[in-house]
Amino acid sequence: MAKSNESEERAELHAQLWKIANELRGNMNADEFRDYILGFIFYKCLSDRVLAEAKTILENDEVDYATLSDDHELHDVIVPAIEQSLTKPDVLGFFLSPSELFSNVVKLSHDSNRSLIKKLREVFTNIERRTLGRESEGDFQGLFEEIDLDSSKLGKSAEDRNKLIGTIMAHLDAIKFDVNNAESDLLGDAYEYLIGQFAAGAGKKAGEFYTPQQVSTLLARVVSEGKERIRCVYDPTCGSGSLLLRVKREATRVDRFLGQEKNPTTFNLARMNMLMHHISVQDFSISQGDTLTDPEHRGESFDAIVANPPFSAKWSADATFSQDERFSAYAKLAPKSKADYAFITHMLHHLSEDGTMAVVMPHGVLFRGAAEGHIRKHIIEKMNALDCVIGLPANIFYGTSIPTCVLVFKKNRDAGKNKDNIFFIDASAEFEKVKTQNHLKDEHLNKILETYQKREFVDKYAYVAPISEIAENDYNLNIPRYVDTFEEEEPIDINAVALEIREIDKEMAAIDEKLKGFCDELGIEAPF
Repeated sequence: MAKSNESEERAELHAQLWKIANELRGNMNADEFRDYILGFIFYKCLSDRVLAEAKTILENDEVDYATLSDDHELHDVIVPAIEQSLTKPDVLGFFLSPSELFSNVVKLSHDSNRSLIKKLREVFTNIERRTLGRESEGDFQGLFEEIDLDSSKLGKSAEDRNKLIGTIMAHLDAIKFDVNNAESDLLGDAYEYLIGQFAAGAGKKAGEFYTPQQVSTLLARVVSEGKERIRCVYDPTCGSGSLLLRVKREATRVDRFLGQEKNPTTFNLARMNMLMHHISVQDFSISQGDTLTDPEHRGESFDAIVANPPFSAKWSADATFSQDERFSAYAKLAPKSKADYAFITHMLHHLSEDGTMAVVMPHGVLFRGAAEGHIRKHIIEKMNALDCVIGLPANIFYGTSIPTCVLVFKKNRDAGKNKDNIFFIDASAEFEKVKTQNHLKDEHLNKILETYQKREFVDKYAYVAPISEIAENDYNLNIPRYVDTFEEEEPIDINAVALEIREIDKEMAAIDEKLKGFCDELGIEAPF
């Protein structure tokens, strides 16, 4: 019953937030309004957590933190003490004064003599400023810079912008966020839901920050299989952080979450997403930058890596990278026009000896030749690190209709029972079509995972390919070479077809004769 109630509560919260987003975004595109609505939800979440912690600290003092105005006699005693406590990394790592709480700030929208926008700027600045020199500094700096409160998209005049922002905040203020329930994590789940909804409306741009939930689940379960504890999970192109968070949900225990993201807007979204899901500032590190040219986590290794890098992106492939320890062992670099294998080898370098890595790639990585073929051969022949190839349906990612695959890598295969083979799964034909997008249903996902775990031949679906067979195919991994999905057509009875054609000819001759009669009656030439 409890689960049923939680499910209903979850669905209701999703519906409420999405309704607010649709009603208030006006003429803005989905990805434009996303930054505002998600930013204000995040601000409310921070505010509610501060209020909850402050209430706990002050529960024996008969003081309501939210009503401690700046001129209250106890303000200068209580507020600094609360700040000192809450900014510790093992508590919250951030702080808001009573006047900066969401519910107090939203009241300014009704006060014609005070500026809501001015106050919000002050609040966002103070949140970042108070983390300076603290462990949480890197998690908050620049976090609100994408929320442009002066954008004309919010309204032509300051009064219009003030009114719209006030309306958004008032709607959110009316919703109760159960921020302390880390177990059910309704708010974090709702945040993920909104990110997914905005991704669906953002078209091609969505691929920069969001991996469909079922694909995320597939990768997360693969890398967490058989592990009681994941010390650190890593995503070098983490987008909104959805893959990292999915590992948190699917694994028994994850200690730390590390990621890197190039896009500054998405980088901010990922950090917000971590905090929304009750990840302590001590336990995650999301960095901004280009993973290939400016990697943040040199020298570190991870026992779980998940990624959905940009498909066939361009990169510099500068000759100096030939000396980089991430690429030097392969003797060749991934081509400038396709960085797929640059991402793969970067991740393999960071994968621990007993780790598992699952990465989404375009099908081209399976069979393209030249430098990519050389690198692929090295990974299979010299490293024996490729464990499984899973073919996914086309058109399941936002912004591209191409078919994709999941590649699973392990470094310790030589010590295992599967060291002499690579497992192939062709799940490309099993999906549900919803409007213009294809989706993996639970039954499709479960079939993939059950097949992956059993690692057995399944007619027209899965095949255990000996390494010797792959070598005979010149290390070409194109899935149809190994999983035969050919369906024989029913035999055609030529004699029956000939008889059918004769009958059709007779019928046509009768029709022609009838038409000729009509033409004769009308005194016109027949058209045949």
